[in-house]
Amino acid sequence: CWKEDWASARRHHVEWWRHEGLVLWVTAPRDEPAAHLDAPPPPASLQERWYSPQWRLRQQEHAMSRCYYGGDAFPLFPTISAAGDLATYLGCPLRLSAQTVWCDPCIADPPERHPDLRLDRASWAWRQHMAMAELAVRESRGRWLVMMPDLVENVDILAAMRGPQTLMYDLVDRPEWVIQKVGQINAAFFQAFDAFFARVRDAYGGNSFCFSVWGPGKTAKVQCDACAMFGPAMFRRFVTPALAEQCSWLDYSLYHLDGEDCLPNLDELLAIEPLDAIEWTPRRLSVGDSGGHSRHWELYRRILAAGKSVQAIQVRYEEVLPLLDACGG
Repeated sequence: CWKEDWASARRHHVEWWRHEGLVLWVTAPRDEPAAHLDAPPPPASLQERWYSPQWRLRQQEHAMSRCYYGGDAFPLFPTISAAGDLATYLGCPLRLSAQTVWCDPCIADPPERHPDLRLDRASWAWRQHMAMAELAVRESRGRWLVMMPDLVENVDILAAMRGPQTLMYDLVDRPEWVIQKVGQINAAFFQAFDAFFARVRDAYGGNSFCFSVWGPGKTAKVQCDACAMFGPAMFRRFVTPALAEQCSWLDYSLYHLDGEDCLPNLDELLAIEPLDAIEWTPRRLSVGDSGGHSRHWELYRRILAAGKSVQAIQVRYEEVLPLLDACGG
């Protein structure tokens, strides 16, 4: 009820996944709030800021009630805490700050002595996120969708658990161990996804995620930001098998291509047939770049030519029509 044209927005999202149409995500402050709610008090602790279901409910309900969802945008309740919440379910200790949540490494040398990686449903972070998702769904009353945590997967989770620099040595020193652990991470991803999907799945059998794209089935962002540190041969060996398995298992998959340092692996990525779409995050977004600048047009054309849909982010008003004229819908 906070998105009156949700039926047409859903149709546009489906058409976009099919490479047939355009999704336009536009938000702005509402002239009049959808509900007159008091803002929550500041969180009493960092634990409350990032993991309290009750505080997050009050904070997000207040924020979404004051947002106008134009085009195909829709209200979406975020349950994310860390960048790579799955790592916290596999044993990484948490380090909280006012701006973000870090996952500290937990696999020491020699890593072969570390137990197999298994989803820990008794972990504090898992229990908090599950309670958060359940509360947000229960209290939504048709006003918003609820995303699942930002699980992340693949080599990125192993980088969190081992430490990024240490893992780069592991790729050379113990490649079979890396492949084994990535397989265990994939198994944990599927289990975690299914558990959260059972709670946040909407009336149309779909869900959304932290990149604000909806699909009428199991829908997720996939990634390997760590590939900024290695090239196509290692991508093909360590990333592609698990990533292709994920994309085949999901109904709708979008890859988060994070910055120019990852571009040497683009051809490997485009060769993954079950991958449906790619999102592009330019490195210089934080200093004023935008996803609609003409310097990115050729990249979008390459992705579209490979049969994948494209998500361009933070496109400025004046860039929309030139982008569509250059690259199509």
